[in-house]
Amino acid sequence: MLYRSVSDFYKEKFGCKVYKISLDAGCTCPTRDGTKGTGGCIFCSQSGSGDFAAERSLPLEKQIEQAKLKVQAKTGKSPGAKFIAYFQNFTNTYGDINRLEALWNKAAEADGIAGVAIATRPDCLEAPVLEAIARLCKKTFVSVELGLQTTNQKSIEYIRRNYETSEYNKAVQKLHAISKEIHVVTHIIFGLPGETEKDMLETVRHSLKAGTDGIKIALLHVLENTDLAEDYRNGKFECLSMEKYFELVAKALSIIPQNIVIHRLTGDGAKKILIAPLWTADKKHVHNELEKYLLKNVKPMI
Repeated sequence: MLYRSVSDFYKEKFGCKVYKISLDAGCTCPTRDGTKGTGGCIFCSQSGSGDFAAERSLPLEKQIEQAKLKVQAKTGKSPGAKFIAYFQNFTNTYGDINRLEALWNKAAEADGIAGVAIATRPDCLEAPVLEAIARLCKKTFVSVELGLQTTNQKSIEYIRRNYETSEYNKAVQKLHAISKEIHVVTHIIFGLPGETEKDMLETVRHSLKAGTDGIKIALLHVLENTDLAEDYRNGKFECLSMEKYFELVAKALSIIPQNIVIHRLTGDGAKKILIAPLWTADKKHVHNELEKYLLKNVKPMI
């Protein structure tokens, strides 16, 4: 086994195939509503990185139904399969916590749902939020996904993350403190402008040291209607090639212990708004080529 995939992790935990379905809780972010900024993170699309989520205008029950149909259309019907209700776009612990908790509970109680995943920022986990997450943990499997992206200070300022890395460290500790059952996942981006291989691998090492249970690695995508797109078109940076990205992923896996769950090694921006790198548009091809590369170049860490 080269790494512990999320697919294997779910099979171990639930005894069946499990798919994530992306839902929209109707949230925003402190970097968009004026609390910490108005433009959002420099790379984030207008949908808050939830370009594949169900339609925001639909009631949650309809979103779940719609999202299940999308998965079935892509994968075919898988008898006995279950789903993780993934509140993906924007910051899903930011807003009226009573409303958000009601949505989490409704999702957890829906037919075929094995657990709830909540994507958020480390600086949006106040005490009432943590208490609500703790209550949810008593009902279902809970994963909290934290957008770290990088630990390089220049990059942090450039992407307008607007929180210190110490907030991420505290968030991991707080989540593990309220329940040992919470599965903490860290989002990391490879290819941010100006970052070196050392910078990117240091972000991986930092998340491991902080105590993350899972890691999501994504390649930086340039999407329409983002400030990042303007910088790209002005020639301020270049995106990683497929070969370089594969090399970085292989080096990352070589330092990640096999008890850490790998939730993603590739990512794909919605084709209708993807500017670069265009080689990521064929997700299936990229995944297959990456697996071939890893088989040749990764020595599993025990």
